[in-house]
Amino acid sequence: MNITVVCAGKIKESYLREGIAEFTKRLRPYARLEVKEIQEERMKENPSESEKREVLKREGERLLRLVPEGSYLYVLDVYGKALSSEELSAELEALALSGRSHVTFLIGGAFGLSEEVRRAADRRLSFSRMTFTHQMVRLLLVEQVYRAFKISRGEKYHW
Repeated sequence: MNITVVCAGKIKESYLREGIAEFTKRLRPYARLEVKEIQEERMKENPSESEKREVLKREGERLLRLVPEGSYLYVLDVYGKALSSEELSAELEALALSGRSHVTFLIGGAFGLSEEVRRAADRRLSFSRMTFTHQMVRLLLVEQVYRAFKISRGEKYHW
């Protein structure tokens, strides 16, 4: 399976970069992972609602342009559906069995997501009702995708 992670912003903290690199390496026997980043849009201090929507729209358009054609699109969204690791594993397996060989996970920037991005999603996925930085979510995502493949293959993950 091919997996693309489309996201806004670069990972600044070394501990997050190292964690992402580790789980990316662990994923190699199961899937090909590609990360595509855009620079985050700048937002002025105390923007109006219309200014915020416009910034999110611009950022969203740039993010959506990086989604490979025909890819099943998961948008990570605080308002999305929460899945267990086993449920995510089953979804990815079902997609693969149905011939969907490419899955994209889209992570917005610090200011959230535009409605256009939310509407483009095949599935809106929430990791928690809690708020995490979009950089931390990238690490959590790569770890959960790795875990999903281990679960799908009946391989030991919990020690």
